[in-house]
Amino acid sequence: ATLGPIDETTESRSARDDDGHGSHTLTTAGGSEVAEASLFGLASGTARGMATQARVAAYKVCWLGGCFTSDIVAGIDKAIEDGVNILSMSIGGSQTEYYRDILAIGSFTAMSHGILVSASAGNGGPSAESLSNVAPWITTVGAGTIDRDFPSYISLGNGKNYTGASLYNGKPLPDSLLPVVYAGNATNSSVGYLCIPDSLISSKVSGKIVICERGGNSRVEKGLVVKTAGGVGMILVNNEGYGEELIADPHLIP
Repeated sequence: ATLGPIDETTESRSARDDDGHGSHTLTTAGGSEVAEASLFGLASGTARGMATQARVAAYKVCWLGGCFTSDIVAGIDKAIEDGVNILSMSIGGSQTEYYRDILAIGSFTAMSHGILVSASAGNGGPSAESLSNVAPWITTVGAGTIDRDFPSYISLGNGKNYTGASLYNGKPLPDSLLPVVYAGNATNSSVGYLCIPDSLISSKVSGKIVICERGGNSRVEKGLVVKTAGGVGMILVNNEGYGEELIADPHLIP
């Protein structure tokens, strides 16, 4: 990160983390023990990485405009030159032929120097061929289990109950039943079912719990759209592409 012009009002040449992603992935791998850690007061306990005594060398290969192949290769070359033991790369893209995959090429070179390469499996799935970094000389890593839960419960008027996930910690809804409306039936937009900004008709969602589908915009923004339109709660449902994935977000409404 030494050559070429950058807009220093928005980013820097330093390998220090600018947006939190690097800190998140690094502490998973080698973070020191932190007592009484929690997320919004939930799941309090001791947080630590896998190798708490690790010495870290950080290389900047990504910018606001993306992660360029030339920077990635330069970062890997520098890590090899510095003699690192493990190379952790939480970046990736769609699968392609190995001879065109810069991460596979760079990782092969690192492996040939005796360096273990650990790379992320990505955030895709559960559809077929949704993994990233699948070259056999890469240790492909993804979270498969979690030892804590952040449940959110739904009780319908017909007596059926469902469990989802949420980190909403504000005022709960009343115990009395509230009407539920599907966002696709409360919009004039062809994609209103996604609860994108300015897509909901206030008179049709005011005081109701709104069912929104995933995709199109961020999960938390969908709740803001519902709240802005007068809705009091949101049920976020997966489509086939997201399978049974449950993500606990700090939503703005129940």
